[in-house]
Amino acid sequence: MWQPEVHWERLRGGMGGSTLGVWRDGDLVVKRLQAPLPGDPAEYSLPTHFAYWRRPVEVATSHVVAHTPGLRWVPATRVEEDDEGATIWHRHVEAQELPDLVVARALGRFCGADLAGHHWLATGQLGDRLAQVERRGGWRTLQRTTIADVADRLWNRRGHFLARLGELPRVAQHGDPVPDNMVARDGDDVLAIDWATLGLGPVGADLGYWALSAREDFDVLLGAYAEGLPPGLDPDQARLAAQVTSAYTALTRADWALARVVDQPGALAGKYRHPAVAPYLRSLQRQFGQLEALL
Repeated sequence: MWQPEVHWERLRGGMGGSTLGVWRDGDLVVKRLQAPLPGDPAEYSLPTHFAYWRRPVEVATSHVVAHTPGLRWVPATRVEEDDEGATIWHRHVEAQELPDLVVARALGRFCGADLAGHHWLATGQLGDRLAQVERRGGWRTLQRTTIADVADRLWNRRGHFLARLGELPRVAQHGDPVPDNMVARDGDDVLAIDWATLGLGPVGADLGYWALSAREDFDVLLGAYAEGLPPGLDPDQARLAAQVTSAYTALTRADWALARVVDQPGALAGKYRHPAVAPYLRSLQRQFGQLEALL
């Protein structure tokens, strides 16, 4: 049975899905992936699903994002596979606090990346995530909050907006552009880690994910993103995809956070300041403009 070395330092986060954990080994970072086990979700074995377990291995061995514009990887130095999963090493990069607009512009430039049509690229990430929510019964906890009507309206229109996204140009997409994954600046590019959701998505989708963590206003972020877009891609199309992605992702995360504490004693409204809930509600509040635009 695979075990981390005793001298490795476990890093915070890094667990979930097929990721068993992430550790620091001197100047290296080690990520362990677990192959699907009996009873695991079927999507772990589906190459185009965002949760496909082997995608980090494919990214590391293909070098597909070694020289891409805007975003580039931190190169893997070693990859080992076994019957239980895979282990990936890459050099440690000291994290920098990157300006929101630098990342937004880099995400725009990344839309021009050629990912070579690999069969394991994620496609339809937002649709796949909403399908998971649907299997859980929708945004059930939000139905007990003051935004129940808004959530219900948008939930019922999810098919409409997913169809609209399907009509937009598909571009290279990191899939999880959060501050912890955008680690450092290298000239005009951003060095990024955790490429587990690398794939193709509607122009603007990555910006929608970034907007959930950014402090800058949405329109300012969109302006920086548009500056980075390759010729021929329409900022208005990017606006739509960013709005849909940010709104539906913010609602999904808020519902998930509330569902984790809903069974604890006390009224639901009294849990809005719970440390496991408040960050997601603040993120949702910052997206009210995008919710209104979709309504």
